[in-house]
Amino acid sequence: MLSAAVAGGVFASPPPASILAAILALHQAGAAGVLLIVKNYTGDRLNFGLAAEQARNRGVPVDMVVVAEDCAFDRPSKAGRRGLCGTVFIHKLAGALAEEGCPLDQIVTTVTQVLKGIGTLGVSLSPCSVPGCLPSFDLPPGDMELGLGIHGEPGVKRSKVASADEVVKTMIDHMTNPISQSQLPLCSGDSVVLCVNNLGALSCLEVAVVTGAAIACLEGRGVAVARAMSGPFMTSLEMAGVSLSLMKVDQELLRLFDAKTSAPAWPNLSGACVSGRSYVTEPPVPSARPQDDTHSKGPLSPAMRKVLDKICSTLLEKQEELNSLDRAAGDGDCGNTHAQAARAIQEWLGGHVVPGCPGRLLAVLARLVQEKMGGSSGALYSLFLTAAAGHVTEGRSDAAAWARAVHAGTQAMKRYGGADLGDRTMLDALCPAADELMKLTAAPPADHVAVLQAAAQKASSGAEATRGLTARAGRASYIAAERLTLPDPGAVAVAAILKAVVETLEGK
Repeated sequence: MLSAAVAGGVFASPPPASILAAILALHQAGAAGVLLIVKNYTGDRLNFGLAAEQARNRGVPVDMVVVAEDCAFDRPSKAGRRGLCGTVFIHKLAGALAEEGCPLDQIVTTVTQVLKGIGTLGVSLSPCSVPGCLPSFDLPPGDMELGLGIHGEPGVKRSKVASADEVVKTMIDHMTNPISQSQLPLCSGDSVVLCVNNLGALSCLEVAVVTGAAIACLEGRGVAVARAMSGPFMTSLEMAGVSLSLMKVDQELLRLFDAKTSAPAWPNLSGACVSGRSYVTEPPVPSARPQDDTHSKGPLSPAMRKVLDKICSTLLEKQEELNSLDRAAGDGDCGNTHAQAARAIQEWLGGHVVPGCPGRLLAVLARLVQEKMGGSSGALYSLFLTAAAGHVTEGRSDAAAWARAVHAGTQAMKRYGGADLGDRTMLDALCPAADELMKLTAAPPADHVAVLQAAAQKASSGAEATRGLTARAGRASYIAAERLTLPDPGAVAVAAILKAVVETLEGK
């Protein structure tokens, strides 16, 4: 099936450097091409996309398929449908095609077409908890959530616990609802493969009961269940829930689905080994880490060091506050990821020669957060810093240059992240602050402090205003609007960073 898998932190996408290392390992082992199978989450798209571009620049044939088969939302947000357990179907089919020697473009065409006939929906009796954190959402005893993701986020509908037959019927009705933009079109006479996925904490008996109910429900609609499998294929830590994935198939797709595989967790493995190329190789030599850079001469200015120290201490102080806000809108780790970045920067500042050129420093910080922060936040901050770095140099680092740098970083986040002002993301704090800072390009030096203060205040007001916004991007866009009553954690973090910068420059 898969020749490589790249893992990030809990509920976070892996950094581009790790993804690139896997791509290069396969290329060096003789792979004719590399297909990245990516679930539709912002962080995954950003990080895998960045790694794919870096690999192409090295001459590696790479393509990417984004899986988005979630059936939870009648009208998906700007972020689109999520990638859920239906992804394992794509793993299996793409792996079978690759084993047969199909070219990369043909595999991409085939699985892209297959994706149109895959749908997934989850239901759970409990939330889950990122290790060391509180549960991702509250669910009273006797209630269940319909339409969950795989990162601990709550669903789209809450109801009382019912029998397995009733729950399965509700799920399949929801998946095939003809008025839903996320529907899986399913008609009498269709043939499907069914995957009953244990989200983490159900017993084998409970999963078997759900499997039986799902088969009976589908057959009652005249749908032939050509294959059925059950087990923990894509879990959400210890969540006591289950998801149903359906894939419409014909005889050719069944042939690919039935192809033998040596993947140890795939069901009905006959025990026979599958011949094929071995990709067990020595890992590629890693590219230079941030601390290995050759820096320009000259010490970092005391003001910039104080700013960095203040930002790091502020993010560490706000770790649990940001986690708490994120539990209401995502997977509850926003504070953890920002704290990881803060600790990494503190460690780096304490043990390395720091470049005096502001642009060189921003470039180093960009690679540092890309490697250490993880998730979509790490990719977005890295994009911001990378885009900003070219606007501040040793000979050009006045207030106007910094204003243009912040503006350029903000534009890069909007361009690659897909979000904009008003989408209930960190941009709702960053965009108004960046616009205010552009006044520095014309303001006399005597007015600079007032502009900085106004920018920090606009960031704070923008973050607070996200309470009343509808999430149209990021993981919060999958949460029912009535549950989003707190400010966006990413926006709060941005406002805290800008406040720390201004207070430090003011000498507080």
